[in-house]
Amino acid sequence: MADSPLLQVEHLYHSFSVGNGFLKKQNTLQAVSDVSFSLAQGETLGIVGESGCGKSTLGRALLRLYQPTSGTIRFLGEDITHLTKKQMKRVRRKIQMVFQDPMESLNSRHTVYDILSEPFAIHKLGTTAERIKWVDELLTRVGLPTSSAALYPHEFSGGQRQRIGIARAIALQPDLLVCDEAVSALDVSVQAQVINLLLDLQEQMKLTIIFISHDLSVVKHISDRIAVMYLGRFVELAPAEELYHSPQHPYTKALISAIPVADPKRKMKRIVLQGDVPSPMHPPSGCPFHPRCPYAAESCKVTAQHLAALDSDAIRFAACDRIKLINN
Repeated sequence: MADSPLLQVEHLYHSFSVGNGFLKKQNTLQAVSDVSFSLAQGETLGIVGESGCGKSTLGRALLRLYQPTSGTIRFLGEDITHLTKKQMKRVRRKIQMVFQDPMESLNSRHTVYDILSEPFAIHKLGTTAERIKWVDELLTRVGLPTSSAALYPHEFSGGQRQRIGIARAIALQPDLLVCDEAVSALDVSVQAQVINLLLDLQEQMKLTIIFISHDLSVVKHISDRIAVMYLGRFVELAPAEELYHSPQHPYTKALISAIPVADPKRKMKRIVLQGDVPSPMHPPSGCPFHPRCPYAAESCKVTAQHLAALDSDAIRFAACDRIKLINN
């Protein structure tokens, strides 16, 4: 991995205006709140959290599919936060996304050849003969026969369609791949095949991956580091093995305790959180997790929590100033 990060995100915010009807007051939904992290070349960062925590919004903001409300995104050292659409066209050759539902993200009226050759057409790359060759190579790389080029998305299974989505994402040989719930709609056996495909492609193409999912077991298998997200914020960031074997933040502890264990003799103490996730339109004061936290103190209702290093090497981070009390 290179010394300088491929991607560096600093204090990123993204909010949506939610209306209550014509001429009525607009409410603000804070989907992403003060997210900062860096990503080294060749690394895989997993992002996990409950539905509605803002992880998909974060992924789309990183690609500038959503314009961040504030903060900075640097890719290969360049600040891309406020680039124009024309300028972003150049950057998007190097940053691509794999979406959750390939049936929705693939144009049902286009053949696989049309879908996979479109990136080359948009960026004016290659002749017709070269594009035919490149499409065949992409299909072979993702484990599909070259004859698939003449077919339409509805003629494939879910796993095959996702392979086509991955082939489209890697067509321009990107440096960064953002996978937004890329396997959540697939059967478990197919999930494993697609994850192994991503790992193979990462090794072959030196890809850097952001893998967004609500499934902690899947994220553990593919990630080098994992960020746990709650109500738009990172509450813990750590190497995958360390996070699973020794979670520090109370929310992470609860998530890890909910993972099913294959060994019936091994007993896991389940931590059941009380209440529901608060509305991002009306987040709690202080630490956003305090209404559900079994370790919350009065100070947690007042003092905002930010990611802070838990060790001198700055490898593990958590957003809780009571970590030492909780884990001693």
